[in-house]
Amino acid sequence: MPVTQTTPPQATTSPRLMIVDSATLYYRAFYALPETMTAPDGTAHNAIRGFCEFLNRLVTTYRPAGLICAWDSDWRPHFRVQAWPAYKAHRIAEDGTEAEPDTLSPQVEGLAEILDAMGVCRLGHDDFEADDVIATAAAFTQSLGYTGADIVTSDRDLLQCVDDAADVVLLSIAKGISNIERLDDGAIMVKYGVRADQYRDYATMRGDASDGLPGVPGIGAKTAASLLAEYSNLDGIRRAAADPTSPMKPAVRKRLLEAEPTLDALVHVSTAVVNVPLGEVWPDLPLQVHDTEELRRCSERWGVVHAVRSLTANLQLTGTPVQ
Repeated sequence: MPVTQTTPPQATTSPRLMIVDSATLYYRAFYALPETMTAPDGTAHNAIRGFCEFLNRLVTTYRPAGLICAWDSDWRPHFRVQAWPAYKAHRIAEDGTEAEPDTLSPQVEGLAEILDAMGVCRLGHDDFEADDVIATAAAFTQSLGYTGADIVTSDRDLLQCVDDAADVVLLSIAKGISNIERLDDGAIMVKYGVRADQYRDYATMRGDASDGLPGVPGIGAKTAASLLAEYSNLDGIRRAAADPTSPMKPAVRKRLLEAEPTLDALVHVSTAVVNVPLGEVWPDLPLQVHDTEELRRCSERWGVVHAVRSLTANLQLTGTPVQ
């Protein structure tokens, strides 16, 4: 699976942390590869195989010094549902879990077992989404001993984590699982017309149908960007809307004032948490397999021996200090 880069990878002499939105990779792999790819028992293994192969290519291309695979331990946290009950409500299955293909759920469990046996740092928290785990890890990148972080995801919400001062960039999986777009603050400005630190407010006003967030009716992407250019942030925009002497257009003012009762809730839902209690975090690349027998069992059970062996070897090779 080739990776198409829009910019060269970072120099290998810079000890960077790669933070992977695991759901992005296994969902993209599942839909990009046919379910006719199967384990010895006939069950589909396309998501596991694709995840391992793509992660392998990421590691060998960008050569990070550390790796975190963030996990969606709670895809619909209570604090977000409490603020906005419709949050991701359209994705709920009859049993109350997240609706997903029947052949994907077992693969997600199998993938977790494989990563754990490898010794890859897989992080999740029962009360938070992977987005929050990623945002927290990104915020503490330098205190973990890395010069910067590369966040691998297709979730635009995580653009709010980009920070030029801390050298945090986003490697956006733009199409399928083969094209990567590197987004720093400058690239975000070119693409969306806002700074990274404005992206949360931009997304709050624009809305996100995929998460059940309506935004401000009548305020699209261009209007949201122009308002942020003029008033800096959502607080400034709201103050201007409430001030009849401000130069804001009457129609825009009306829409913002009508949305006022919901804006606090929408901001709360859209804000990635940066202080998730993750405990001890050891993201250095594993120089040896954590549980050899378990890794052998899992890789044989899922029929991904070659993909796992290649990923394991490259993790160890990339993690070996240069003499």
